[in-house]
Amino acid sequence: MTEDNVQTFMIGDVEVARVVEWERPYVPVLTLVPDLPPEAWPDDHGTPAVVALQTWVLRSAGRTVLVDTGVGNGRERPGNPLFHMSQGDLPGRLARAGVRPEEVDVVVNTHLHGDHVGWNTHDVDGSWQPLFPNARYLLPAADDFHFGPENHYGGGVRPDDRLTYEDSVAPVHRAGLATLWDGTHRIDEHLALESAPGHTPGSSVLRVASGGERAVLVGDLLHSPVQIAHPECSSCFCLDPRQAARSRRRVLERAADEGELVIPAHFGGTGVAEVRRVGDTLTLGK
Repeated sequence: MTEDNVQTFMIGDVEVARVVEWERPYVPVLTLVPDLPPEAWPDDHGTPAVVALQTWVLRSAGRTVLVDTGVGNGRERPGNPLFHMSQGDLPGRLARAGVRPEEVDVVVNTHLHGDHVGWNTHDVDGSWQPLFPNARYLLPAADDFHFGPENHYGGGVRPDDRLTYEDSVAPVHRAGLATLWDGTHRIDEHLALESAPGHTPGSSVLRVASGGERAVLVGDLLHSPVQIAHPECSSCFCLDPRQAARSRRRVLERAADEGELVIPAHFGGTGVAEVRRVGDTLTLGK
């Protein structure tokens, strides 16, 4: 079913809805994935890659689970003009998908970059408050430390990290809604989180298994389909490119071997991918 930027499909008994906030050309692929061999992208190297900003809604075991929450509205992000003081309508799009904030049981932030946590909160009379008041927010502990005040907000390298933490993460802690996890974390009989560090220290993937069907929501482990054939190539946003490459290869090889549908955070089009092995090479399935 497709309605107003919402696409819904089933993985066994788990309903998955893709709620797109926006989808547009971003930057050229060789800017996004700078270590990619030029011959791996035979099209015009200057053509911007199409990326999507989206939230995934999973209805599993009687609960509603959101995976990543986009940029949010009215956020100071001077390091990223595309996100600075953005005005989107994710709550409206969620409502049209049948999701009201008070009905959300779990919010998963695959990592704590600003385009994955923005709608964790909203402005209430000049104060940032959790948008999903009855949810447990599952935050990777390694990211919470790295981007939090004890580590001087990501080591003070990017001002946006401090702004993001203070408006989109700290209010969740103050409200007593945050759950920090590390390694693995089981949400229910169908859903389990697993660390996949490199893009950030706490980057994670969410595995879905139900009725003999499988999927893995990989967050920012992938930014472009060309990384499936070249998992050694990390994006320009990865804090530890080598570790990200190791995580990417491990997750993609398992997806190919176990028939997991791969669901990245920012793919345009259908938003999903199949991964297959051809000899020792991974390839995008058809």
